[in-house]
Amino acid sequence: MFKFLKEVVSGSGSGLKDLPYNIGEPYASAWGSWAHYRGTSKDDGSPVSIFSLSGSSSQDRHLAAGRNGVKRLRTVRHPNILSFLHSTEVEGFDGPSQKHTIYIVTEPVMPLSEKLKELNLGGTQRDEYYAWGLHQITKAVSFLNNDCKLVHGNVCVSSVVVTQTLDWKLHAFDVLSEFDANNEAANSPMLQFEWLVGAQYKPMELSKSEWAAIRKSPPWAIDAWGLGCLIYEIFSGLKLTKTEELRNTASIPKSLLPDYQRLLSSAPSRRMNPSKLIDNSEFFQNKLVETIQFMEILNLKDSVEKDSFFRKLPNIAEQLPREIVLKKLLPVLASSLEFGSAAAPALTVLLKMGAWLPPDQFNMKVLPTIVKLFASNDRAIRVSLLQHVDQFGDSLSSQIVDEQVFPHVATGFADTSAFLRELTLKSMLILAPKLSQRTLSGSLLKYLSKLQVDEEPAIRTNTTILLGNIASYMNDGTRKRVLINAFTVRALRDTFPPARSAGILALTVTSSYYDMTEIATRILPNVAVLTIDPDSDVRTKAFQALDQFLSIARQNHEKLTTGVESNVGNSTGVQPNANSSLLSWAMSSLTQKGKASDHAPIVNANSSTVSSATSNSTLVTDVQSTAPVRTASMSSFEQVAPPSPTRSADGWGDAEDGSVPDLGDEDGGWDDVDPFEEPKPTSLTNIQAAQKRPVSQPKQPAVNSSRAPPATKSTIEAEDDPWGSVAAPVPKPATKTLNPKPVSSSSARNDDDLWGSIAAPAPKSTVKPLKPTTVNDDSDPWAAIAAPPPTTRAKPLSSLGRGRGTKPSQPKLGAQRIDRTSSGSSGF
Repeated sequence: MFKFLKEVVSGSGSGLKDLPYNIGEPYASAWGSWAHYRGTSKDDGSPVSIFSLSGSSSQDRHLAAGRNGVKRLRTVRHPNILSFLHSTEVEGFDGPSQKHTIYIVTEPVMPLSEKLKELNLGGTQRDEYYAWGLHQITKAVSFLNNDCKLVHGNVCVSSVVVTQTLDWKLHAFDVLSEFDANNEAANSPMLQFEWLVGAQYKPMELSKSEWAAIRKSPPWAIDAWGLGCLIYEIFSGLKLTKTEELRNTASIPKSLLPDYQRLLSSAPSRRMNPSKLIDNSEFFQNKLVETIQFMEILNLKDSVEKDSFFRKLPNIAEQLPREIVLKKLLPVLASSLEFGSAAAPALTVLLKMGAWLPPDQFNMKVLPTIVKLFASNDRAIRVSLLQHVDQFGDSLSSQIVDEQVFPHVATGFADTSAFLRELTLKSMLILAPKLSQRTLSGSLLKYLSKLQVDEEPAIRTNTTILLGNIASYMNDGTRKRVLINAFTVRALRDTFPPARSAGILALTVTSSYYDMTEIATRILPNVAVLTIDPDSDVRTKAFQALDQFLSIARQNHEKLTTGVESNVGNSTGVQPNANSSLLSWAMSSLTQKGKASDHAPIVNANSSTVSSATSNSTLVTDVQSTAPVRTASMSSFEQVAPPSPTRSADGWGDAEDGSVPDLGDEDGGWDDVDPFEEPKPTSLTNIQAAQKRPVSQPKQPAVNSSRAPPATKSTIEAEDDPWGSVAAPVPKPATKTLNPKPVSSSSARNDDDLWGSIAAPAPKSTVKPLKPTTVNDDSDPWAAIAAPPPTTRAKPLSSLGRGRGTKPSQPKLGAQRIDRTSSGSSGF
């Protein structure tokens, strides 16, 4: 039947060469003459159990029974029967005598008696776990008796083992044989190896060897008696020594006592069928059994039942034994999620249970399932993962995040749901530190560039916050290219007040990354203009930021005065208060109904943190009931915040005019900001030269007569102000911009002037300004405030320019009126 292999090196069996498993330490108890060892696979080191049975010769009757057990265990498969992996029989020598040994390798299990002592359960938790174990063994016995027409013959504590997931499994099949009911006349034993069964476990008919009566009895008669013996042993905690002890029912639960008595009936035909015990016993109706049974048939449940079950499961898990939850429920739950049978609420339960595990066990049992779930197309699963990323993000390795997690998470940046986009953004606070520089600079920053012009103000604000938080993970070149452009060009000009506040906070927190030239020429001018912001919170933060950056400038001045050259930016540390505020903003949502272009500044005097919106992207402003709501007019607001970032143009080329990249531009981002790369730091000589320029050179756009007086007044003030030339330097005549459209005078100034980004924009008008036909006299200081020529047409015709200046205006107008009525005129 079995092939004899090579001999063992030593009598202990640990030197077995051909067995692909390593034999470890033995357990204290095992069934019959078998020895039970811990073991591991030589291939992958996975744990196994190894059973061995030795005899002096191949004809040993114990070995014959053992071979029967190996054959039966190999062929009978059931979830509640011990899983067979491998078997072999070897012949060797133990000293001078010959020795034959049978080895059976199974899944890793532990004797039931030892496991019960280890768990040491009591009260309701003990009864619930025993009920689940008995339920499993009863199902195995019912399968053998009713479905296979087999008789186990020796059901007891020794024949039950426990898996790593605390499941009870039946083994010890040495006595197992077919139920020979048709051969009623035969007096030969039906159970060939019944002599292996202890007398205390034998029913009366088996003790007397009444094989005719046994064959007339139901197939379950002998094993029903064995179930009664098992119930007595586990509840009494004592090993059965004689049959009379079964009459002691003090330790048997009252709900199980009637069934216990029916199992041990003296008449074999009246003994309870194990299948009825499963279906009808009140003892099996408890939370643990019902929970596990529901999860085992989860695929057959509808979505309503699943949602209801998983919402109740956290409370149920609190009441169950902790070790049972971690070793039994958690693996079943992880498997259900991995194969798609569990709903999204199950992930919350999985993470709650996983929090009870040690870190190494969490990484082994929970983390692989979570990583696989990131590839799920179920939006509810994705939302749940992002909402709880802080619970498992630290356990993810950098390689897993960069290669397996981020590619799936990144799809949420472009999701149609604003709620999912915002959750994806917030998850980067945990995942970004684990990304490689290639992924961080090449992928993540492109997504953030688009989110900073998102239609939802909360997303734009939190994008700025995130950039401030992950700045330390960027390399120097990326920080130089991204931070100032993201914070000054976009954040400080956002129409949503908290977004402007976030831009100021981000600048202060990342102050150590800027050199003195950037602070003086790009940061201070953009922050200073916010000191007149309509929102009080923005103004407060602007003043605080100015104090910080002016302090840096003052330190630089003192060091340069004393002749010490140092990097002043590196001497300025991150303010703890500002950093804390950024973190709190990044972990919350800012809400405002409508798009950014429709926003009016919101004043919240007591808090800068606003709570978040819902998944339908409908945002509601979260302000205190006592906080005033103030709406600024468009004219006053435009002086502080240029047009909304959502009204994007074709890229960063128009960043100085408040334009931003199109959402569909894959290459749009902070790495192609030409206007901010071309200007060089203005030297003292250039500033002095700008002060000496005549104030009459800047071209004024043509406006109607109703706006002429304000222009004259501002020009007069500029004439009286010696710094007027710095605020509005003279543009070069041949200035080129990235915008192919006609350039207004204000945008032309911005190309040559580092201060142009904060200059008040020219009044908007749909009428294209006319070029003056006469050249201003440089010697006339009043030319700049002279009233502009009146404009009566959007765009003059080329024929009109030939006669302008040669005819008096009054005859010209009269001639046009006469020529309009004449058919032969070729005038207007």
